[in-house]
Amino acid sequence: MPEDLSSIEGAELDRRVAAVREKMRPLEQGLAALRAERDVLLTEIRRRERSAQRTSRADLKAAMKEGQFPTVAELVAGSEAGSLDDYVFNLKTGGEVKIGFPGARTQSLTFTDGAKTAQADDLAQAAELYAAGWELGSPGRPGVRVHFPGTRQERLVPANEVYARPGDRGER
Repeated sequence: MPEDLSSIEGAELDRRVAAVREKMRPLEQGLAALRAERDVLLTEIRRRERSAQRTSRADLKAAMKEGQFPTVAELVAGSEAGSLDDYVFNLKTGGEVKIGFPGARTQSLTFTDGAKTAQADDLAQAAELYAAGWELGSPGRPGVRVHFPGTRQERLVPANEVYARPGDRGER
């Protein structure tokens, strides 16, 4: 049972608080040392992750320059069927993007005949529109609408600056 502290004088309470703080000091110092050790290890983990990301991105950029991955324009021109979601899309800088509108359930490409626009939700529709002479983009604005995964930030990028590589489902 806890002691009734209401009958203890103020000076005695102050002494007891000081004694408890004295007992806590080595524990707090040990905890601070452990936190510092943990932070050093976490910093090394982040450094390695960033290094791996830089290397991966550099390898991806080199593969794109060597022509190992088609641009979106080449993909559309050379495909007859397939899902856009079977591919991972990257800008020429190596950054990963999704094509189409932010928040959409599936990726899509916008095509124009100069006056009208049409959405292609898969490569079969895209190939059909491309064969009919439609171009990627909207009237007066050629290109591919891209957005960064997890954001609503979007922009229009020339079709020869967005590369497609097989994604997880495309490799199976």
